[in-house]
Amino acid sequence: MTSRAKQRAFRVPTPSTMNESLISPFNITHPTAVQTSLFASALFARFDPSGRYIGVGGTSGTAAIWDLETRARIRWLEGHVKAVTSLDWSSNSRWVLTSSKDWNVIKWDLASKCDPIQRHSTIRFDGPVVSAYFHPRNNNIILALLSTGEAFVSDLRKDQRSRVELCEVQDESDSEGNSNRLRSMMTVARFDPSGKHIFVGTSSGSVLVFNTKTKTAGPSQLKWRSLKGLDFAKSGRRLVTNSSDRTLRQFNLPVYLPPNLDGEFVDEELEPTHRFNDPINKTAWYGMSYSPDGEWLAGGAADPASHKIYIWDISNDGQFASALDGGREPLVHLHWHPSKSSIASTTNHGNILIWHCPNPERWGAFAGGFEEVDENVEYEEREDEFDIVRSAFSRYRTLTRRVSGQEDEEEILKRKMKAEDEEVDIDTIVEDAARRDTQLDKMEVEDEELVWADHDADDTAEFRMKIIMQDDAEM
Repeated sequence: MTSRAKQRAFRVPTPSTMNESLISPFNITHPTAVQTSLFASALFARFDPSGRYIGVGGTSGTAAIWDLETRARIRWLEGHVKAVTSLDWSSNSRWVLTSSKDWNVIKWDLASKCDPIQRHSTIRFDGPVVSAYFHPRNNNIILALLSTGEAFVSDLRKDQRSRVELCEVQDESDSEGNSNRLRSMMTVARFDPSGKHIFVGTSSGSVLVFNTKTKTAGPSQLKWRSLKGLDFAKSGRRLVTNSSDRTLRQFNLPVYLPPNLDGEFVDEELEPTHRFNDPINKTAWYGMSYSPDGEWLAGGAADPASHKIYIWDISNDGQFASALDGGREPLVHLHWHPSKSSIASTTNHGNILIWHCPNPERWGAFAGGFEEVDENVEYEEREDEFDIVRSAFSRYRTLTRRVSGQEDEEEILKRKMKAEDEEVDIDTIVEDAARRDTQLDKMEVEDEELVWADHDADDTAEFRMKIIMQDDAEM
C-alpha cells in the first residue's frame, strides 16, 4: 500500500467533523434523523427505482411491498416456503425478483390482477439461493448466487433460454503444478450499473470480472480477505467492498474493454483509494450503500448492542461525517434511497427505520418584518394592513412579469386572436431536432453488448402500480 493510500485511510472523527451539523447545517445532505418506522417483520428492505415503494423479505418465506406515502402494505408475495434471502426490482418497478433458502428464485409481475399475486415464473436451483438480481437493462436475464459458492446467469428469453455457470479462470501455474487446488467459493455476485459486467467476490479475497454476454472472466482484479459484500455507485465508476477483516474499501474502476480475439483481458491490479473502519470498537459491517450522487457512503455496523450507521463524505477525501444512532435494536441491513437523502435500515426485530434529513422552514427569510413564534399568539390586524398587502402583491407581480419577460393579459389576448387567424400546415411532418440528435447519439454509443441485453426486454414501458390496501396481519 502506498503512502498516499495510507493517508486516505479512515480518520478518527475530530471535533470539527463531529460538530458539522452545528457549524454549517445547510451543507449536510445525508440523513440525520428517523422519519418513521415500519413494523414489517423484515429481514431486509430495498427501495424501488422510483423511491415510493419498499420491498421487504421475511423469515416465513413471504415478501411484501410497502407504500411509503401511506405507510401501508399494498402487496403480498407468497410463494416461498423458507426465508427470503434477497429482493430486487426491475428498472420500471413492475417486476420483482425474490430468492430463498428453498432453492427457488421467483419472478413476480406487480401488474397482475390476481390478489394475492401469483408467481410469473420460477427458477429452480440445486441448493439454497443466497441472492438473485435482475440485469439492469432486461429483467429476463438473472444472476443468482448459491450458498454452495456457485454463480449462474439464467436467460429466460425464448430464443436464448439458457443457464450458464460462471467459472473462475485458473492460472497456467496452477493448472501445471497444482491441478487439484480447490476453487474459491463465490461469496457475492452483482451486475455493475451498466449491466456489461458481473463482479464476483470470492472467499479468497479475489474479485472476478465477467463479461455478461460471453460469460468469460478476466484476471483477478483485487486481492483481499474473504469478501462479504459489494456495492456500486450509480455512475458505475466506484466500487466498495466489505471484507472479513472488518474494513470497507473503495476502488475507482477503470473502463473494462471487451476481450480481444484470443479472449484475453488487460490485466490491471487495482489499489483502494479509501479504507473505512471503526478503529475504536473494531466492529464488522452488515451492509454499505452509496448515496444517489455517489458523494456519501453509509455503512451499517454489526454492533450487537446498538443500531449504528456511519456516514463518510466521499467528496471530501472520505472524511468521517457522522454516526447515526437508531436505538438498541441491532442493524442487519441498510439501503440508500435512489434519488433522495433517505436511508432504510432494518433491525434484527424486523422493524424498518426510514431516515431523512429534516430541513426546518425559516419563514422569516422571506420578509424582513416577519416574526417567527414558537406558540400560538393572538394577532391584531391593523385597519390599513389589507391595502398594504394588496398593493405590495400587485407591485411584486408586475416586477416578476417584467423580469421574466411575461406579457400582460391584453397582449396575451391579442397574440392568441392573431394566431387563430393564421393557417396551420397539417401536411408537413417536422422532426424534432433534439429528439433526432438524441437518437443518433444513442445509436453511436450502443454496442453489441447493450443491443444483446436490450433484445426482448419487457421492462421498458412506464408502469404505475395500482394501490391495493392490505390488512395488518403479520408476515
